[in-house]
Amino acid sequence: MAVAHGSRDPRAARTVEALLDAVRQASPGLVVRSAYLDHAGPRLPEALAGLDEAVVLPLLLTEAYHSRVDLPAAIAEVRAARGGPRVHYGSTLGPHPLMTAALERRLAEAGVARDRDTAVVLVSAGSSSAEANAVIGAMARSWHGWWGVTAAYASAADPTPAQAVALLKRAGAPRIVVAPYLLAPGYFADKVRHSTLEAGADVVADVLGPAPELVEVLLGRYRQAIRSSQSVAV
Repeated sequence: MAVAHGSRDPRAARTVEALLDAVRQASPGLVVRSAYLDHAGPRLPEALAGLDEAVVLPLLLTEAYHSRVDLPAAIAEVRAARGGPRVHYGSTLGPHPLMTAALERRLAEAGVARDRDTAVVLVSAGSSSAEANAVIGAMARSWHGWWGVTAAYASAADPTPAQAVALLKRAGAPRIVVAPYLLAPGYFADKVRHSTLEAGADVVADVLGPAPELVEVLLGRYRQAIRSSQSVAV
């Protein structure tokens, strides 16, 4: 049971379903279903109805409020309402080393190869959790082979993507590209693209979407959750 945030933008759900289709193709014997926290259905309690056992995996890129509070609360809601399946709760997609590979894949698809004359703005959605934002900062610092990599946040923290582009321009970066650390298209992805191009970015890559690396990470999180002794009976 892969649980995404959900969006009013229909492109987001289509992208989630494309990712899950790729998971099904990679593991044909696995029953894969989707659920959403908001703006789309089914919600998790509805999606869990009738199951004896399930692995719930957050389709979230950092460990923050939704994975720590919202999803456990949804599982608790099922437990309070009725008997239900045994639930193994897995980890978020990120952080994971393959995420950088997925970002570089999207940059390559946009015509950008890793080189020392290109600066990257790594853009996440942003969080009220300083710890979650710090994960993005650490990810940027560990990403080598470029002129530089700067973390930026589409909401809740600074610098904004446009501010990061402006800072890199002032620092003399020969070329500036934007790597959205976002799962699906929607409000944030559109805002990041428009604001950074306006600020002077040369290229904005696509969102992660159904990248093969995410398929591998998701299946790894599934196996990890099955192996883990930490599960909750709902």
